[in-house]
Amino acid sequence: MTQEPVVNVPVHLVTGFLGSGKSSLIRGLIRRKPEHENWAVLVNEFGQVGIDQAMFEPQDGVTVKGLPGGCLCCQLAFVLQATLVNLLYRHRPDRLLIEPSGLGHPAGLLDVLRGEAFHGVLVMHDIIAVLDPRRLDDPRSREHDTFRDQLAMADAVALTMTDLATEDQLVAAQAWLDASWPRKKWIRHAPYGELDASLSNGGMAHAEEGARPLPESEAHRRLREQAAGSVLVEGLNGPSFPRPGRPICEQGVSLGYATLGWRWHPDDVFVLDRLSTLLADLPSRLRVKAVLHTDSGWKFYNRSAGTVSLEPTAWRQDSRLEIIAEAGTLPDADRLAIRLAECLGG
Repeated sequence: MTQEPVVNVPVHLVTGFLGSGKSSLIRGLIRRKPEHENWAVLVNEFGQVGIDQAMFEPQDGVTVKGLPGGCLCCQLAFVLQATLVNLLYRHRPDRLLIEPSGLGHPAGLLDVLRGEAFHGVLVMHDIIAVLDPRRLDDPRSREHDTFRDQLAMADAVALTMTDLATEDQLVAAQAWLDASWPRKKWIRHAPYGELDASLSNGGMAHAEEGARPLPESEAHRRLREQAAGSVLVEGLNGPSFPRPGRPICEQGVSLGYATLGWRWHPDDVFVLDRLSTLLADLPSRLRVKAVLHTDSGWKFYNRSAGTVSLEPTAWRQDSRLEIIAEAGTLPDADRLAIRLAECLGG
């Protein structure tokens, strides 16, 4: 029996800098998903380990695909097309949400989505940028080209962490966005990742190529060219599985940032009190994410901009920890590995 072709699938990009709350926002949108719709979510992570997909609880009508190990717009641009084709034709979603890496540049991703391979298949809806107002206090973020381009290319902006920001920070963020051009269709608060908006009413500002000049990133363009000669085949080039007591360490560096991560066998169990103390001792500038099997159950740990959350997770595949920071500022991998081993039970 021949399947009907996949046509005119609405696509929503949810962009934003590292730790801005993109995954939390998408989780909130999923909670508002119409029961009759099937959604696909493609989550890209700059880190090598891949943790954000563990934030999404299994749910009928929602397929989540993780794609770690670099940016969709450059390092993984040649994997993205094959991944999307597989996702679209295997799961046939009514709507597609894409979360690029926090260091991902939307221009390169839009080139792929607008390309000939997806003509008539995908329809670009509004790009939503996620902004933590507190980030504007940091000149390193405010002056970062990708940070600025993500917001400049967005059709709409969701202000996250508003429950943690001061009134002055909220006013400053609103004024900064009001002064941007083109003007945003809307700017809304999304405390705790809850956005009072319906994706089904999204516009299609990016449906036609050339609707708006896209800023190109020279750094991302170079990485895209370097990646052109590499071939990744899912299932053949995928990560090996860790053995009990033998974690796998993975590191990467690009675009001025570095990542350090580990994966443990699911039978390795951490003592939560020891591990919490260790993670709290890490410098506050580090972005830390983890999904871990502990003596108190499976937990998802998330630390960004000094804010820490620890909550249960349905993930059971393996334990994972990822640290992201500016290049040259990560802790020593060997010393940290020893301290992490000391947090295991037994």
